[in-house]
Amino acid sequence: MKKIISALLSAVLLVSLFAGCSAQSGGSGGESAGKVAILQYMTHSSLDNCTQGVKNALDAAGIAYDVQTGSSGSADADCQSYAAQMASGGYDMIIAVATPAAIAAYSAVQSAGTGIPVVFCAVSDPVAAGLVQSMDAPGNNCTGTADSFDIAGQVQLITQLQPEIKNLGVIYTTSESNSLSQLERLKEQCAPLGINVVERGITDASELTSAAASIVTQVDALTNLTDNNVVENMGIVLEQANSAGIPVYGSEIEQVKKGCLAAASIDYVALGEQTGKIALDILGGSPAASYPVVTVQQSFKVLNTDAASSLGIAVPDSLSDVQKVTTSAE
Repeated sequence: MKKIISALLSAVLLVSLFAGCSAQSGGSGGESAGKVAILQYMTHSSLDNCTQGVKNALDAAGIAYDVQTGSSGSADADCQSYAAQMASGGYDMIIAVATPAAIAAYSAVQSAGTGIPVVFCAVSDPVAAGLVQSMDAPGNNCTGTADSFDIAGQVQLITQLQPEIKNLGVIYTTSESNSLSQLERLKEQCAPLGINVVERGITDASELTSAAASIVTQVDALTNLTDNNVVENMGIVLEQANSAGIPVYGSEIEQVKKGCLAAASIDYVALGEQTGKIALDILGGSPAASYPVVTVQQSFKVLNTDAASSLGIAVPDSLSDVQKVTTSAE
């Protein structure tokens, strides 16, 4: 009898140990307070960093999650399919990274009638996207973080590096509401400085090569928005710009590491972590409908010294505090 009791106690101990390990793992299982689905629009450095930040927050709290990411060329359709599965998949919440993913997730939850909250990350204009009624009082069962790209800081940085700039190019996806709102803000910042914004709208990534080849002949520089199609295919833009000998300004540090000249960059890992904290508050009982959207707009200036040297652009003393990087070998 003593041997039987001892064996039973050992078995219970082993089960407890394995259960403890499962609760700490991020990807699956776990008997922690809730299970979350993460929907990332597509794979590129900015969104990858956002998702990593979300994971950091959820892992620290022992919250289990599953992640799905849209594929290049079919991200919109992928996100709609994944969102529909998530809305009816028994999850306690969907965290959506990027505007198109957030729209897909919110629409799927509304269609399914499940009432689970949607927490978005890196949505530049959630009101225009139809996700919230206002930033302070969302009204819908949906809230999260807005990445307010520091366009004023970006334009200031451009004029510091290119004081004589007259024509500034930008390529954007016409269906991305975040790009449309950022484009208007860019024009507002450039107009008083006498900088002409030359724009090229594309419907999908297949049009990017021709758009880039055309616009680089008409501008003194290109600047990126947080447009997902453009950011994902940054190599195409850089190839055309480098051939024309003009700089490209990124919208965050990872693009600068890939060869863009400079950027007024947001920390997207920190943005994801802030989103994760909001998700935890809502899982803990805070209603999403009355949880104000948190706007993150603090930026830091980053410069690629390899790109500056290649383009023959001198770094002025006014940028002595800029963070400097070199082009990544990847």
